[in-house]
Amino acid sequence: MSLDTPVALIIFNRPEKVKGALQSIAAARPRQLFVIADGPRSSQPEDVAKCAAARAVIERVDWPCEVVKGYSDVNLGCGRRPSTGISWVFEQVEEAIILEDDCVPDPTFFPYCLELLQRYRHDERVMMVAGRNRFRMATPYSYCFCRNHSNWGWACWRRAWQHFDIGIKSWPKLRETSWLEETLGRPGAVQFWSDIFDRAYAADGQGDYWDYQWSFAMWANNGLAAVPKVNLVRNMGFDEEATHTTAGADERASVPSGEMPFPLRHPPVVAQNKEYDDFVCDRVFPLRGPENLYTKIRRKLLATVGVYY
Repeated sequence: MSLDTPVALIIFNRPEKVKGALQSIAAARPRQLFVIADGPRSSQPEDVAKCAAARAVIERVDWPCEVVKGYSDVNLGCGRRPSTGISWVFEQVEEAIILEDDCVPDPTFFPYCLELLQRYRHDERVMMVAGRNRFRMATPYSYCFCRNHSNWGWACWRRAWQHFDIGIKSWPKLRETSWLEETLGRPGAVQFWSDIFDRAYAADGQGDYWDYQWSFAMWANNGLAAVPKVNLVRNMGFDEEATHTTAGADERASVPSGEMPFPLRHPPVVAQNKEYDDFVCDRVFPLRGPENLYTKIRRKLLATVGVYY
């Protein structure tokens, strides 16, 4: 059986990681594979051979598949290469499943993405399908709709990605309003994201990140992500080869992937699961500065027992 939805794979200079990702993709046998590759860094002479080795892995595609290559001759970095590559994909197709080379999905990730891409294809309230969820989710449904999401294995539509702006030019105007408070609702998250958006705006597209700007695009358009109850993607990139995830002890590195049960149980309405979003904000973006006793006890209990509401 072949997957009709195109898959986009983002690679750079890690051939062993590309092998793992490609093996997972091969099991789904997509009819079309887009490969987004960054070029070698001028400051790292070894990148020439490593980038070539990573690209050589793509030549091993051995199922009926159109491989479309977007290979950069120069290094654009961790911000511009993924974002320009994703834009390039959506110039050619209406929807796609997107993976980075260190993301290894469970086989059920692909049919999960396919079903939700079809179900919400024309629903502008839903702007992405996430494949990763590192927290437990108390819901009877297969997924819920959230503001907080991960881009480590996801799917999207052209109609949503068209809102992406790496320079987040509308941030100064929104910063003067209560928009972020209304969107996130938690002081710690508001403080964190205000600092991030200030930095991204000042970088004017030259920073080594693009996912923060994607969150901005989603929230500025009141968009939601479908987040699975079961974590469907394992990130294998927590090592010395990584750019951002070099800490092997990072708790995100130990989150296993699981299998999504089918048939999917769909939420009856498209509405934010605010309880879950509030938990994620409190856990990931705690308020800086002194904490009251209640907050300290609550965080310690959550971390100890792993029950997330």
